Amino acid sequence: MSNKLFRKEAIEYKKNHWKGKALLLAGMPAWLITFFAVAFLLILISTLTFCSYTQRIDVSGEVITIPHSVNVYSPQQGFVVKKHVEIGDFVKKGTPLYELDVSRSTVMGNVTDAMNAAILEKISNAEEIIAKISTNKDETLEAPETQVKQYTDSLKETKVMLNNASAGLSKMKSNLASYDSYLKQGLITKDQYNYQHSLYFQQQGTYQSLISQKMQLESQLTQLKSDLIIKASDFDNQISNQKNQINDYKNQAVESNANGNVVIKATTQGKIESVAVTIGQMVDKGSTMVQIKPTGNIEYFLILWLPNNSIPYVKQGDIVNIRYDAFPSDKFGQFPGEVLSISSIPASRQEMTEYTNVYSGGNQQELALYKAIIKIKNKNFHYNGKNLQLSNGLKARAIVFLEERPLYMWMFTPLQKITQSVVGPINE
Repeated sequence: MSNKLFRKEAIEYKKNHWKGKALLLAGMPAWLITFFAVAFLLILISTLTFCSYTQRIDVSGEVITIPHSVNVYSPQQGFVVKKHVEIGDFVKKGTPLYELDVSRSTVMGNVTDAMNAAILEKISNAEEIIAKISTNKDETLEAPETQVKQYTDSLKETKVMLNNASAGLSKMKSNLASYDSYLKQGLITKDQYNYQHSLYFQQQGTYQSLISQKMQLESQLTQLKSDLIIKASDFDNQISNQKNQINDYKNQAVESNANGNVVIKATTQGKIESVAVTIGQMVDKGSTMVQIKPTGNIEYFLILWLPNNSIPYVKQGDIVNIRYDAFPSDKFGQFPGEVLSISSIPASRQEMTEYTNVYSGGNQQELALYKAIIKIKNKNFHYNGKNLQLSNGLKARAIVFLEERPLYMWMFTPLQKITQSVVGPINE
């Protein structure tokens, strides 16, 4: 009803009527706008031309020491019966760490103990046999040795008699020459001359018999000595066989003891950092027993796993930025490292399984990773009055700097990829 009191034109006028004054500001000069636009373009072009950007990747790594920390594993399955070390002990190579019981037991008792008892009985029997053989040897060789002594004495006497007979025969031969002259002079008769000749021939026969006796004694003596050596060798061979059997039994005892209790020893010199098992605990083959940290002059390095696309740009001597998981970068910052070496072939899966912090970006099975060794410059840290130090196996991440190019080249990278994707076959 009230709307009909006013004309339609009046109502429209009220709606569009300004209640205040309109102030129009003067616009910026065209030359100023042009100046700022040109300046902006010049700055943009200069930035794209003269400024550059370095491509970088973030890779994972692991701190290692040279020499490495050593994990001592259980060689067999068994129960821990003795513990020789504690955490913090310093050990040398070969120091006993643990003793494991790896024996088997049946309803008849412990198999290892029964085998050891049987082997010890065999060794005792073999030693008794050796003692009896030695006694038989002495008794058996006693008679031949007596005969050898008798024949040796007889041979000495025969040699003395032979020397005397030879001297007498030589003297009688010289006397016969004198008798020849005596016979010519008529000082002796023919019978006397013949008698002297018969005596000479008798003496010569005696001499020949002594030579034969000497040769016979020497032959018999040689035969006796040969028989004595042969008999002694037979007894010695029997004793040697028994000793060899004893050695075999001892080897069997060692193998049996290996199936009984096994002593686990330190493989290197160092400090016991961790002890994984206690007395009475059962361990499997390959279970970690202790961890030994080497002492002395220890060097720290960082192992990085670089992907394929980084290899052309990373070289020896490059600097990387390291961040340790144990020392957060927001508190401790980043630390410099220097590339010492880069492998020329991808690391094998077996090698990578020896490390706990392998590159995890993307599908690991489809990546070829290259091992890079980084020299660490900062090894000690200080925080709230504490002295902190790196340790073997510490996880870390590193920023590796790759290719450096001007900004405009990075802008055209998508265009290059598009060009490569649409280009046809390349014919050289």
